[in-house]
Formats: sequence, structure tokens, C-alpha cells
Amino acid sequence: MGSVPSTPRNGVGASSPETTEYLIGTFVGDKSFPLSSEFWQKLLELPFYAEWPSNRVHQACNLLARNNCYTRHLAKILFHLACYLQESMSTSGVPPLVYGKAVNAVHITSVFLKHLIESAQGGNINLYLALHVDESISKDILGDQTIENLVMQNVLNFIASTDVSPDTYLLHLELLNFMIIAMSTQLLCGPSPGLNDVNPFLDAAMDLDRSLVISVVQKLLLNYITRPGVPFNQESGSQSHMLKKVGSAAVNVVSLPFSYLISSSSEGSRSPIADRSLNMLLVLIHYHKCVVSEGYSAIENDNSSTSNSLLKENTYFSDNPYYRALEHVTDCEFDRADVESIAHRGPIVKLPFASLFDTLGMCLADETAVLLLYSLLHGNSAFLDYVLVRTDLDTLLMPILEALYNAPRRTANQIYMLLIILLILSQDSSFNASIHKLILPTIPWYKERLLHQTSLGSLMVIILIRTVQYNLSKLRDVYLHSTCLATLANMAPHVHQLSAYASQRLIGLFYMLSRKYNKLADLRDNKIDTVKGNLIEGSSIVKDVSAELHIYTDFLRLVLEIINAILTYALPRNPEVVYSIMQKQEVFQPFKNHPSFNELLENIYTVLDYFESRMDAQKMDGNWSVNELLQVVIVNCRSWRVEGMKMFTQLHFTYEQESHPEEFFIPYVWQLVLSRWYGSGSSNRHT
Repeated sequence: MGSVPSTPRNGVGASSPETTEYLIGTFVGDKSFPLSSEFWQKLLELPFYAEWPSNRVHQACNLLARNNCYTRHLAKILFHLACYLQESMSTSGVPPLVYGKAVNAVHITSVFLKHLIESAQGGNINLYLALHVDESISKDILGDQTIENLVMQNVLNFIASTDVSPDTYLLHLELLNFMIIAMSTQLLCGPSPGLNDVNPFLDAAMDLDRSLVISVVQKLLLNYITRPGVPFNQESGSQSHMLKKVGSAAVNVVSLPFSYLISSSSEGSRSPIADRSLNMLLVLIHYHKCVVSEGYSAIENDNSSTSNSLLKENTYFSDNPYYRALEHVTDCEFDRADVESIAHRGPIVKLPFASLFDTLGMCLADETAVLLLYSLLHGNSAFLDYVLVRTDLDTLLMPILEALYNAPRRTANQIYMLLIILLILSQDSSFNASIHKLILPTIPWYKERLLHQTSLGSLMVIILIRTVQYNLSKLRDVYLHSTCLATLANMAPHVHQLSAYASQRLIGLFYMLSRKYNKLADLRDNKIDTVKGNLIEGSSIVKDVSAELHIYTDFLRLVLEIINAILTYALPRNPEVVYSIMQKQEVFQPFKNHPSFNELLENIYTVLDYFESRMDAQKMDGNWSVNELLQVVIVNCRSWRVEGMKMFTQLHFTYEQESHPEEFFIPYVWQLVLSRWYGSGSSNRHT
């Protein structure tokens, strides 16, 4: 394909390989065709599902990368795409040919745009989206807009305003794929957004009218909720023919790095549009554009030795309208008074929260669903309030707890997101109370032992402690420990009828952390003795061990405060906790006189003294059976009075994002988007 192929022979059909070769070759060649040329009509009449060998795709992409700066053919096909989308939205009874040309335009554009982005040298990209000055363009089409603004306006308008139907399904799917590819210029930028980042399509999407932004967010979430399936082909009456077309959306880029393919095994394979919609939404809401403060002059500060630091101090992130729209999503089932009370905010996204809640519960095995749930709970107070008043919290919590149970098969980031969700929910006292009222008949995925008639709250305590244990042996992440313990601390004053197994695990948590603490204390003392001859190196080692010992001192204190909160505020409702303390009281003995812990152990020994005195009063001969001892505890829990207990300030932990959340979320979102399609195999599964 070093040069443009010759015109195909007479008699060769419009869909023949020769015609495809000629038209694509002309598109990527060095001859520039004006927007008014008939060439564009012929190119866009190519059958959407026409297959082309991958080696020819590579050659064509390389040629366009070389010639696009002269021909501006990428900008021109984008212009035609915008025009066909405009036509499809402005007329009723749109002819299938219009949809077909739009599908072809977006598909061809996606293939070549993806290559241009991937092949950018050193992260520097120039897509040459500005048309030549001699191009005659109707002002009523382009006006004062750039090509990227026109394209984003029409692509997002089509997605938002046009229903997904058998006629429009392929176009919707291709436009969602195009949006992911167009926004992937972010992958060329650094880990943190900077002033020199080039994201033309994302920036254009951020500049759209607020009403359109709201419509886009609403439609993407509705796509995710309704999960439209691949339609049956109307002509053939079968779904397999349509699947072939859907599969061919990626067949020409199968050997390129980001293959947005359709998995035949995942839940998402039944609704590619739902998956792409969520991916697109996550990229949009987590985008940050770095801008310079008004009044700052880079020229005036150019000669200053502190110009870089001044520049950094005078930059900020512009407001993200998509995230703002997500923040103000409201339940469409609100009564009129509620809607009117927020009417002053202007247009907002309205969704059926019940359907969104159920969909999330169904899809939380998928990491993107976890990130959406986090984004809603953290950013949208209305949805958080809705979740907290649901009586079937197991719909969300059971898949979260099961995912944490299977932590070795989850990514560290997914574990963090799941734990943060639990921490956010545990900030509400009604949540902490209600989870102990919901009784689970059985938990089939919990394999260590049979759990029958266990409360959701008890299961949550068990899984959080299990996660700490897993982290202690595998990840060893201090933040993960802190999040688990903070959630347990929020739950502690509201614990109700904690199960025997959960109570045992709680006391076992103290023992597990105390062993780690003792090892560190011994290691520190040994290091102090052995490194006295090497003061510099020895001081560094001792300092590191002492720092870790200090962390575990805090962890142990926090566990003791959790036990204290249960004994102080909820002892009569938790005889199993008292029984477990009595059974394992020896684990506390080494710390009874320790200056860091003795104060927090006073209440535990007050409780032990009280219940042991009640046992002594029974004056039974021989050993106590388990049931007899538990019965004494249950009876005396009813007459327990909190007088004499030392009252500590009730702990309450809240989740706060880091000061620069974009440094985590932007790479994480793209990791999810790309990993989903990397692992989904070849589109030939459907063809």
C-alpha cells in the first residue's frame, strides 16, 4: 500500500475486496480530497461488517499517520460523521442508509484515530483536526466551532437523545467505542494532569452546554440500568447475524493494543452498550483539566529561578460538569414537593434509584460497578440517603462481603474501594443498627465453617477481621488496616446480638495484632543491643522498627477501644462478646500494666470481675459446661449496669479523599477500561 491503488475493474461490486482496498487506500494516501468530493460518499457506503486483513489495517494506519498532516482526512471524515449524526437526529423516519453511513464513518474513524493516538511519539500528539483554509464549509454546520467541538456536540447529542433500538443499536455501540478511543489521549499524559496535556475531545466534551451534559449522564446511567441486549436482526430473524456485525466492530483492530472486544463469558457480554456506557461515564467524571489562574503571566516569570514553583502554585483544575451532574442525580420517584425544593438548581439528572440500586447489587462482581457505587455514595448525598433507608441492604452488602472474602482473587485497588464503601456506610448510626436486624439463613460462599441464621452485621464483622488477617499476611498495607478498624469502630456502639463466631474473631483480632506487636517490640530491643557499634546504620534500623511498632500500638489501642465501645454501650445485647472475653482473658494479661494499654483494659477487667463474681455466687461444684457458663452470662447481662465503667469518647471515623484524588482515580479508571477488553479474547468468538 505504498501508493493509492488503481480504480477497481468495471463490474466489481461496491462491497468487493478490490473496492474496499481502493477506497481505504485513497483515504490514507497522499492526495487530499475536499469535503465536497464524491469520494467520501463512496467510502462511507462500504459495508460496515466488511472484513479486512489485520496486516493491511496496520499498513493503512501507518500511511494515514504519515499523510494526515497534508490531507487532513481524519478531520474530514470526522466532519462527515458529525453531518450524518445531525441528519439522523433532524429527520423523522431516518433512512437506513443514513445510519449506515454514520456507522461506517465512526467505525473507520475509530480504527485510524486509535492508531494515531497509540503511535504518538514521546506522548506528543497532533491529530491535525483543523481543516485547510481553502475548504468551503457551510457556516450553518461548523460555525465558529472546531471540528472536535462539532463532533463531540453531535456524538453526545445522539447518544443522549436517540433511543437504543434495533435500527440504532450498532451506531450507539460504535459511538460509545469511539468516545473511549477519542478520550484515550489521556493515556499519553503523565500520572497527574498538567498544563501541556493534549486531550482535544475530552476538553471539547467539558465545554458543552450544561443541559446536554446532564442528558448525557442520564442516558449513560439509564443504559447501564436497562442493559439493552444485542437485538435480533430484522431481516434474518436471528441474533447471530447481528452478533457478527457487533463482533466486526473490532475485528479490524484485533491485533492493536486496545481491543474493545466483546466477551462471550462475562456478564457484560450480554449488554456491550451497558458496559461501554459505564466506562465512558467513569472516564468523563474523573477527568481533570489543568489551567492557569487568571492574571498569571508565564512570560513575566520566565526568568525567575522560582518560575516552576510559581506556575504550580498558580494552576488549578477546572470544574468537571459531568461529576457535578453525578453529584446532583436525584430519584425520579421523589414527590413533587421534594422536586420543587431543588428546582432552583436548574436541570438535574433524574433516575429510578430502586433500579440503580438493584443493578449495582447484581453487577458488583465487576470492578467498574464498584467504582460507580463508590462515586455515587461519596459524591451524591441523595443516593447515599436512599441506600441507608433500604431494608434489603444485603442486596449491596452480600456481593461486597463475598468479594472481600475472595480477596486473593481481587486487585488491591478493588479491595480498597470495597472497604471505603463500607466505611462510608458505617458513618451512619441507623445503618449500623439495621444490619444486625437482617438475619441471613445461610452464607453458601463462606467455606471455613457453616454459618446459619447469622446477622448481616455479624457477617460484616467476620469479613472485616478476615480482611485484616489477610492483609497482615499478604498485602501488609497500613491504610487497609486502618480502614477496616475504623469501620469496626463505627459499628461497635450499635452491635446487637453479635454471633459467637464473630465474637471469637473479635477477641482473636486482638490476639493476632498483639503477637505482631510483641515480635516488633522484641525486634526493636534486639536491634538496640546488636547495633550499638554502628550508631549511624543501627539508628536507622531501630527507627524503622520503632515506627512500625508505633503503628501497631495504635492498632491495638483501636481494637481495645472497639471492645470498650461494645461493653460500654451495648453489653446487655451481646452476651457472646462477654463470653468470648471470659474464655480468652489470658490474651489481655500481658498488657494489663503496659502504660500504652492499661487504661483501655480497665473496663474489660471490670466486666470480668463482675461476671466472675456472679459465677462464684452460683457455688457450683465441678467444672462449668459451655452452656452453663453462657447461661450465667446471658442472665447477668440483663441486670448489668454501666455504672463503674470508665466512659471514653465514642469513636467516629469519616472517609475523606486524599488532597489529589486524580493521581489515583485517573490511572485506575483507565486500568479498568483497558483490562476489561484485554482479557476478553477475540471477537471471532461471535463471527
